[in-house]
Amino acid sequence: MESHVDARARELARIVWDHLVLSGPLSKADVILALGCHDTRVAVHAARLWHEGWAPLVVVSGGRGKITSSWEETEARVFGRVAREHGVPGRALLLEETAANTGENVTASRRLLAERGVPVRSGILVAKPYMTRRALATARRQWPGVSWAASAPEVGFDAFGGDERQFIELMVGDLQRMVVYADRGFQVPMPVPAAAWAAYEELARLGFDRHVIR
Repeated sequence: MESHVDARARELARIVWDHLVLSGPLSKADVILALGCHDTRVAVHAARLWHEGWAPLVVVSGGRGKITSSWEETEARVFGRVAREHGVPGRALLLEETAANTGENVTASRRLLAERGVPVRSGILVAKPYMTRRALATARRQWPGVSWAASAPEVGFDAFGGDERQFIELMVGDLQRMVVYADRGFQVPMPVPAAAWAAYEELARLGFDRHVIR
C-alpha cells in the first residue's frame, strides 16, 4: 500500500474490514451484477463467475463516482472492456452507464433488465470485499423479491493494495452508511457490532473521515 498509516489505525481498519466483508456460498442465478468502482478486480471476478457458470448474463453498472469522477470513460465501459478481455462475450454482457452510487447500481440495472425483458429471480452482486455487506443490504431494499448473494475478489485485508489511507477512508464511510442509510430507508438494517462501531468512531476521530456523511 502506498500511504503510510500507523499500526493503531491499521488494527482498527481490520476490525471494520472483518465486519463489512460478507460473502457466502453461491447458487446458480439469473444475473451477475458487477458494481462499478475504481477497482477493476471486481470486473475480473465477475468474468470468472461467468466462466464458472454461475449465471448466463453479466451486467456491469457504473457511471462515475467519487473516486472515478476524473475517468475519461464510465466505470461500466472500463469494466465491460475488462470483462471482454477476460473472455465474456458481448452477448452475455450488458453495460449500465448512469449509476453514481450503490443504490443506483441496483435500481438502474433493474430498469435496464426490465427494458430488455430479462426476468430476474436471483442475482449475484460482485463488489470490492468491504462493499459486499452494504451491497447486499442495498439490493435487498432496492430490488426486493430477488434472492441475492454477494461475491468479491479473493483478496484479504493485508493484500488489498493501493492507497492505504484512501482504502481506510472508504471503509469508514461505508460502515457509517450501514447505519445512516438503513435509517433513511435506502437499505435493509444490518446490525453493526459494538466493536466495529467503536473502531469506526476512533478512525473518524483520527481523521479518516473524508467520506463520512456530515
